[in-house]
Amino acid sequence: MAKNLYEYRFPEDLWEMQERELELLSYEIREFLIEKVAHSGGHLASNLGVVELTLALHKVFRSPKDKLIWDVGHQTYIHKILTGRAGGFDTLRQYGGLSGFPRRKESPHDFSDTGHSSTSVSLALGAAAARDLKKEEHDVVAVIGDGALTGGVAFEALDHAGNYGSRLIVVLNDNEMSIAENVGGMSTHLAKLRASRTYLDFKKQLKRTVKSIPRVGEGIYSGLEHFKDTVRYAVSPDGIFEELGFKYFGPVDGHNIHDLVEILSLAQMMESPVLVHVVTKKGKGYRNAENNPGRFHQIGAFDPTTGVQRESAGDLSYSQVFGNKMVQLGAADSRITAISAAMIKSTGLEKFQSRFPERTFDVGIAEQHAVSMAAGLALSGMKPVVAVYSTFLQRAYDQILEEICLQQLPVVLALDRAGAVGGDGPTHHGIFDLSYLSHMPGLTVMSPKDGPELAEMLSYALAQEKPCAIRYPRGPAIDLSERSRNYVIDGRAELLREGGDVALIALGKMVEKALAVAELLSRKNIEAAVLNARFVSPSDREGVLEAAEKSRRVVTMEDNVLRGGFGSLAAEILERRPDTELLRLGWPDVFPEHGSPGQLEEAYGLTAEAMAERVVAFLEGKA
Repeated sequence: MAKNLYEYRFPEDLWEMQERELELLSYEIREFLIEKVAHSGGHLASNLGVVELTLALHKVFRSPKDKLIWDVGHQTYIHKILTGRAGGFDTLRQYGGLSGFPRRKESPHDFSDTGHSSTSVSLALGAAAARDLKKEEHDVVAVIGDGALTGGVAFEALDHAGNYGSRLIVVLNDNEMSIAENVGGMSTHLAKLRASRTYLDFKKQLKRTVKSIPRVGEGIYSGLEHFKDTVRYAVSPDGIFEELGFKYFGPVDGHNIHDLVEILSLAQMMESPVLVHVVTKKGKGYRNAENNPGRFHQIGAFDPTTGVQRESAGDLSYSQVFGNKMVQLGAADSRITAISAAMIKSTGLEKFQSRFPERTFDVGIAEQHAVSMAAGLALSGMKPVVAVYSTFLQRAYDQILEEICLQQLPVVLALDRAGAVGGDGPTHHGIFDLSYLSHMPGLTVMSPKDGPELAEMLSYALAQEKPCAIRYPRGPAIDLSERSRNYVIDGRAELLREGGDVALIALGKMVEKALAVAELLSRKNIEAAVLNARFVSPSDREGVLEAAEKSRRVVTMEDNVLRGGFGSLAAEILERRPDTELLRLGWPDVFPEHGSPGQLEEAYGLTAEAMAERVVAFLEGKA
């Protein structure tokens, strides 16, 4: 065998390996993963859990001719190693480096750019249908986690795939949890499948007994297929997949390479849809991750010996500020309820759930259902708060518009991770929410400048009898109270600094940068006013017009794409003032790659220094 992972010629070398070599390779891969993720951070537990499964997939199938399609994609580190990308792991999730998710531009082995959940079966069915139409010969395999099966689109795809009837293999990676503990009927169903060994034990005994009959054993066993199916329904609760039109194989030990290769090879021979149920352990092979898979689902750089994250926790995050305020408000009003889409802890709702478990609803990876359920709660007199990452709320656009805004229901949407979020890249940046929310009639959209303002906005939103959305960034919650102690949320913007040369109207995390830009401009004898916009929709028209009246030159600053963002709304307000010049600063019309927010801001000219230069050029008529 080669001395290290860099020396293999993957995936071709894998095809020639014997079972023992694959087992040794699994140990080597785990050591490599722990070392690299400890240095760079990333998704560790989910990848440790699929080492043997990924080895078996690449052993049986011939990528890229055969299509391996990964759901979400955060568990593809081994797939990347086995397709020749081990050398890029020193740059994992870093700007300009290896992505933490599948990327077509990275390798022909990555079928699709992914990052959101529950879509792999749909993608795979499309690939299978195209193969059939083009009369090609290759296999299509979708790998989907049990947590992703809580997403409705996965059921839609399974239903269609079973009805379509073409050759398709769905590998269900059942590790009993996604980011948080799985909930719902499918989770319960899979638990029953894992616990029910009656059928499997019966099948093994039947095979041994019948095949031992001299000369006629093989023929008798082959003739018992119908009988076995009858027994399966009698003793094993796997009928849901069979009823959808899939032949069900499993559950199989996801860490036994021999069994995995055998069952995947059998699935490859089928001429109809097959679902292979694989049971794995998240964090397998690294005790710290096995004992705390949730914390190691995605973790920053850490000490591989102790598992302790190297960066200190520091100040409260925006998620924690939100969660603490939810507990305070929930104690005062029993109508306040919380809804999360499989992210109770990540969105800061852990304390609320502990204090008010009966008022906390984890709906699984089902954002559309979360918003519609919130509508039902609101129609019944409750005050629901839906806490979700900005990028994932995109999936519930129609429900926000039709269920919430059309009926003007008092639902609060708490959008965590708004703006650029870092290493997860283009599928996770929350830079589109202002554009897809601000045009919805009757929806109040806010963005706080710091942690204390987030807490006050939550109080304000829950006091309204109409829909509200609050978007706030990832990371430590800053405190700008020394610059202004005006935290009264009343629909109006907040003036933080006087200045007559130019008005900087900033939103959310950009308020701090606007203050820094104003300081830089003052060194050039340019006095800039700084206005904390607070409200995106409805915008404080009077505040914007007053700022324009004083300087006649306005600059908007936002952590959102420019198209349809706050700057566009400001342009509408100022369109009847032809004497006012406007410069809009924000993310361009692109999908920013992965990298730290600081690196991305530097790359796209959104640092305080770069924006100050843009403002100077604007004032000089050069921008």
